[in-house]
Amino acid sequence: VTDGADKQLKIERNIKEIDDIWAEKEFLFKEWKGRGIQVLLGVTVIMEELDEAAMNMQAMLTMRHVAPFKEHATELLKSLSEAAECIEKWLKVQMLWCSLESVFTGGDIAKQMPMEAKKFSKIDKDWSKIMYKANETQLVIESCANEILRSSLPVMYAELEKCQKSLEGYLEQKRNRFP
Repeated sequence: VTDGADKQLKIERNIKEIDDIWAEKEFLFKEWKGRGIQVLLGVTVIMEELDEAAMNMQAMLTMRHVAPFKEHATELLKSLSEAAECIEKWLKVQMLWCSLESVFTGGDIAKQMPMEAKKFSKIDKDWSKIMYKANETQLVIESCANEILRSSLPVMYAELEKCQKSLEGYLEQKRNRFP
């Protein structure tokens, strides 16, 4: 009986430790090109730590002594997994936004492609709002649990891809005219 209680206590402490770490874990941000828009920084470390915490939670959930904490452990694993998934989408959007931002916020190409520049401008405003809110919150799990963020990232990514494809088509036309 005491052996089982010791194992349960160890599991409880491990779950609490993981829960406490992720309740306080924060994103790092950096201002993008003096525009006042923040971008995520150093996310690779957070992703590795999320994966490690999720693996530890999965391992604990396979132990028979986890029964009293199973519901909490399952919820914690779910929030860690959702955060990792959200960050992956977030990084894809950020990389695409960063690569297109300088092209569509001024210069010749923005004038030559007004429809795409207008689309990008809307995405740029949405991105700015999302990043402002994330920078305000800073907490990883809380930021990733934001339903507005999670629902808008796939839409933003799809729109950014359309802008990128239009840009590639425009540049290909230019290359064909001036080989």
